[in-house]
Amino acid sequence: MLLDPGMDLTLRPMRYPDFYERYRAAIRNTWTVEEVDLHTDLADLSRMTPQERHLINRLVAFFATGDSIVANNLVLNLYQHVNAPEARLYLSRQLFEEAVHVQFYLTLLDTYLPDPDERVKAFAAIEHIPSIRDKAEFCFKWIDSINGLHRLETAAERRQFLLNLICFAACIEGLFFYGAFAYVYWFRSRGLLNGLATGTNWVFRDESMHMAFAFSVVDTVRDEEPELFDDELGKQVTGMIEEAVAAELAFAEDLCGDGMMGMGVAQMRQYLEYVADQRLVRLGLPRRYGSANPFGFMELQDVQELANFFERRVSAYQVAVEGNVSFDESF
Repeated sequence: MLLDPGMDLTLRPMRYPDFYERYRAAIRNTWTVEEVDLHTDLADLSRMTPQERHLINRLVAFFATGDSIVANNLVLNLYQHVNAPEARLYLSRQLFEEAVHVQFYLTLLDTYLPDPDERVKAFAAIEHIPSIRDKAEFCFKWIDSINGLHRLETAAERRQFLLNLICFAACIEGLFFYGAFAYVYWFRSRGLLNGLATGTNWVFRDESMHMAFAFSVVDTVRDEEPELFDDELGKQVTGMIEEAVAAELAFAEDLCGDGMMGMGVAQMRQYLEYVADQRLVRLGLPRRYGSANPFGFMELQDVQELANFFERRVSAYQVAVEGNVSFDESF
């Protein structure tokens, strides 16, 4: 089974072809930071109000380390426990994409914050900005929860692993990053920071695929070991998501202050609750909040970047993959 201890190295016969197809889809979605022109954003930054500049500075400070945290968990925890070579192919590709995201955010900070001292402060945000530190501590708590777990021998250990996987898929990539993307697309809806929005489009697509892969792993484990998904696990997942919503709402309070036209704490609360409910439903759990999406610009983004994202057109930066694969072929 997928979470059995060990390290299966055999791609034939292929046990989980869906994971391999996700890997191939990710390859087709290759993009590079050099394709993003951030310099067009500089004029926009110079015209922003102090509140808007505060928001964007806090946002890029979160971006500075967010994907590095995800990459660390992938290497330290996920790769060693998902025992299927085709799944590890996808995880290897995801690690590459996290590196591209880190490079993108480095370039973003170098462009937006020309003062070296300001850049140093941004990279140290998890140490001195409480709203960012709290989100980082939430992440580190769940990394550490299985840091010493080297083999998934028991049902309790497998549930520990599932909680870590669900946390990073639903709470970090699926909530923290989605909250951050909402600020970017709010600026874009006003005709601002189009360079940032362009790069975020590709990050958004990558993160959506990461989340979909992780949920597919959860689905597979549910099919193979349904007894792991008991009421207690459901309560733990719901509590985890509630904690993530609270941390992201505190971040929104820091960023938005008294609010700006079209973006405020009340709207972000509603949006975060809406997204949290989506994650719960995807995991087969009841909605917790019942909120609607207050951001029309995010509904459009969902259509553009989430619907049918495994069959993207060339204009959406999908490169060709040559050759045919037969899943019943044997050596």
